[in-house]
This record gives sequence, C-alpha cells and structure tokens, in this order.
Amino acid sequence: MPNWLLPEHIADVLPSEARKIEELRRLMLDNFRLYGYELVMPPLLEYVESLMTGAGQDTELRTFKLVDQISGRMLGLRADMTTQVARIDAHLLNRASVTRLCYAGSVLHTRPSGLHTTREPLQIGAEIYGHAGLEADAEIQELALASLALAGFTDVRLDLSHVGVLRAILAEDANAAKDEAALYLLLRAKDVPGLELQTAGYAPAARAALLALPNLYGDVDVLKRAREVLPELPGISKALAELAALAATADNPATGREVAIDLADLRGYQYESGAMFAVYVPGLPNAVLRGGRYDHVGEAFGRARPATGFSMDLRELARLLPTAERKHSIRAPWGNAPELKDKIAELRKAGEVVIQSLPGHSNEQDEFECDRALVLDDSGSNWILKNLG
Repeated sequence: MPNWLLPEHIADVLPSEARKIEELRRLMLDNFRLYGYELVMPPLLEYVESLMTGAGQDTELRTFKLVDQISGRMLGLRADMTTQVARIDAHLLNRASVTRLCYAGSVLHTRPSGLHTTREPLQIGAEIYGHAGLEADAEIQELALASLALAGFTDVRLDLSHVGVLRAILAEDANAAKDEAALYLLLRAKDVPGLELQTAGYAPAARAALLALPNLYGDVDVLKRAREVLPELPGISKALAELAALAATADNPATGREVAIDLADLRGYQYESGAMFAVYVPGLPNAVLRGGRYDHVGEAFGRARPATGFSMDLRELARLLPTAERKHSIRAPWGNAPELKDKIAELRKAGEVVIQSLPGHSNEQDEFECDRALVLDDSGSNWILKNLG
C-alpha cells in the first residue's frame, strides 16, 4: 500500500474547495459578531473526563482516545465543540449575565455519520448562555437561518421538535422510563412495529402516546393533532406551546422557508433539554444544521446555566455550493527593480491579485485566471496593465 494514502473518510481539501470553505467561515463568523457573539477557540484535545462531561453516549462512541505521554491519563480528540464551549462559559468566563459565544474548528469522528461524509468535519456554531426564555431559542433559530441565507440557502425546511414531549410521557410510566434508551432509538428510526413490541406491557395511556409520536410529523397543523391525541400533561402542553411560538417566529412566506414539526426526531435527545431544530436544504438528505436547548450541560461543570445553540459542518455545506469562479488576476514578471516592486505593492493594496512568474515556469492555478499582465510601456520607464486576449 502506498504510504501517502489517507485513512477512509479522511481527505485533503484542495485549493478551490478550501477557498469556498474559508470564505464561508469568515462570512459566518463576521455575521455572528454583528449579533454580539464572541469568538472562542477550545483545544483540539482534552482529558476524556472533561470531553465526556454532559455529553451523550453518541459522543463517547465518536471520540478518538489516546494516552497522554506526560500525565499517563486518557485524552480525547474532540468529536463536538458544544460541551467545550459550555465549559468555557461555566468555568473560565464565569459571567452572571447573558453570554453569547461562537466557534469554528475541526472535530474528529471515529466513524463517519453517513456514507459520503468526512470523519473530520469543520464545525461552526453559536451558543447563548444565561437566558431560559424562548427569546434565546428564537434568536439562535434566527441566526442559524440567517447563516444559511448568507451562504445562498434560502429555500430551506426547518424541522422543530421538543424533548419535553417524550420525557413527560416517560414520567407517567415507570416501565417506560426504564426503557428510555431503547425507546429513543425506536422513535428516532420511526420503527412502529418495534415500538408495538417494546410497549406491550406499558400503561395504556403511555403506550398510546408513544405509538402516536412517529406519525406526528408534517406542517404546523401537527401541533393541533398532537393536542388531540397526546395526554394532557403539563410537560407536553408546555412543549407544544413552545413549538407553536418558535414556528410562528420562523414562518415567513416571503423567504420561501418551510416550517415542519416532527415529534419523533430526537437526535441530540441525550443532552438536549427543550426545543430542538434541524434545517434541511436541497441536495442533501440529512440535516445540514442542528440546534436546540441543553440547560443541564453546564451543571455537569459545576455551574448550571440555561443554554441553547446550533452548529453545522462547513465542509458539508461547501460541497453543496457551485464551484467558485476563478478570480481575475494580474501576471507580473519577476524582478527586483524598485519601480516594479512599488507598482505590485500598489496593486495588491488596491485588492488586486498579482502573481509573479518565476523564471522558467508558467503559472498554473486552480483559483486564478490571469486576464491582465504588468508590462513596461513603450518608453520602457513606466509599468502599465495590459489586457490579455
């Protein structure tokens, strides 16, 4: 086997694709700042105990582990930056007021999340800490949709769900509560036959509610159906009211945005604590962005804080965008003449790409198209731009 081959689902990013990803990263981080979000940069690896604090079983399975040769303790390469940012808020910043943080960086997964996905996503996201009201959820939802719109994705579908519905049902039946992990997997897969077998010994009301959840998906009218078929429990009523409010906030016919409800979409259930959302775009079967409320994660770091946020993979998003047009640039000769150097510096300061041709070589770039050349005029004393045919 050639020693230059990379592991499966790990790939180099070549110039034109790298430029798309970097431009998206800059665009979104700059937009986050306009909303008042401060950038943080958590480390790529931490002690496993810290990385796993407040995270679900999925995160532990996705985390690469290695032994620290200094301390002898087990280290983990981050699979998700959300809990790292929660640790920064809880321990390092330690603010009493609302804190808005954003981040961007590579994460590593032991296994790919899909057939054609990378094991090294470039995760970007934003989080709000310190406000338990729906206003924070609405802001995060708005920022997520605005971020995708900046990338050119306006024809999107927003799916809303809420962990409070399932937890309220489980609280009414001890047998169901003991099977929480199994029920989570069955509901996530919308496996109705499996649910029928699993719930056979449950209380009738809990069983009927659990069997109803896989079919409670569609437009916002699903909330009306949910109120009719689900038991009248305070936790369910609160969850459905919150979903109705968030759906109303996002519903804007002018954008062409579709808002949907899916009460069985429980991805992230293990550490989420309230409303959750996923955004789908044309050309990708899975969600391009996920977010939600996770109030209890900070408590695992010794300081309970209301929290909500979202994240997405920039590499996956960039794959959906068309290949960027080659940037017009200027070809210049190599030389040390002060007049030539001054002219090149002047052009670059004005935002022009100037590529100097090294002696004996032609220019080959994926990103740039030299449509002009820097040449001496007829007098041989002034450097001018000449259009190339």
